[in-house]
Amino acid sequence: MNSMIRGSCPIGQCFLRKSLLGILLLAAAVIGFGTASPAQQGQSSGTPQLLDDLVTANRILATEGVLDGYGHVSARSDKDPNRYYLSRSLAPDLVEAGDIMEFDLDSKPADPQGRTSYIEAFIHGEIYRARPDVKAVIHTHSPALIPFGVTSVPLRPIYTMGAFIGEGVPIFDIRSVTSETTDLLIRNAALGRALAQSLGNRGAALMRGHGAVVVGPSLQDAVGRSVYLQINAALQLQAIMLGTLGGPVQYLDADEARKLETIPNRYLRAWEMWKRKAMGK
Repeated sequence: MNSMIRGSCPIGQCFLRKSLLGILLLAAAVIGFGTASPAQQGQSSGTPQLLDDLVTANRILATEGVLDGYGHVSARSDKDPNRYYLSRSLAPDLVEAGDIMEFDLDSKPADPQGRTSYIEAFIHGEIYRARPDVKAVIHTHSPALIPFGVTSVPLRPIYTMGAFIGEGVPIFDIRSVTSETTDLLIRNAALGRALAQSLGNRGAALMRGHGAVVVGPSLQDAVGRSVYLQINAALQLQAIMLGTLGGPVQYLDADEARKLETIPNRYLRAWEMWKRKAMGK
């Protein structure tokens, strides 16, 4: 009886069980309370693959010269179409998973935690609101595109990879929205809505004296379109210069462009190549 507690178990075994139970409870407490949630860590609660792809998109666009220290790329949430993901205000080449923030379509961050948003986040929210088909939005200041936004020469598809602009590229002029002198930035929802209206159902729109927006049905498509749009612009300029000697430029016609755009996974091979180059994997 001295070694038993009311017929339950030997004293040594009871002590061991209680000790093990204490250790397990302590471990559970550490795991439960010591590990911060994604929001507490400053990360979005989005699907890990989507967030990883968004970081990759930032790096690709920086590596390929579509974005420099400025410009930004977002992805619509794959959990809630009324929300999207965008980095905090940061040079694209520096973006990591912890920099990604979640926004509603009013471009209000769900959990800012003192982080600064891009001034022009309204570009993304208003385009997603107007275009349910769009899953990614890119705002670029690509130098190759700027001349086409300030002249009467339309940006047109000159080769296969520029086919997505076969329906034309509208030019958004902020002066058509307000009589006040502005800094050309999309600083509020009203300007964002006006830009989205100018974009219409197209894949891209130029912004006079500013840059462009490019959209896509997936993040990979938007990135591919952005890279090849600036290449198309550079090739078109060369062709126009040659055309002064050899006659008019022969652009893709609308039917050719539409047929090219039916090719599935059009940019996937390029995405994998750009990813390895930008991310080292």
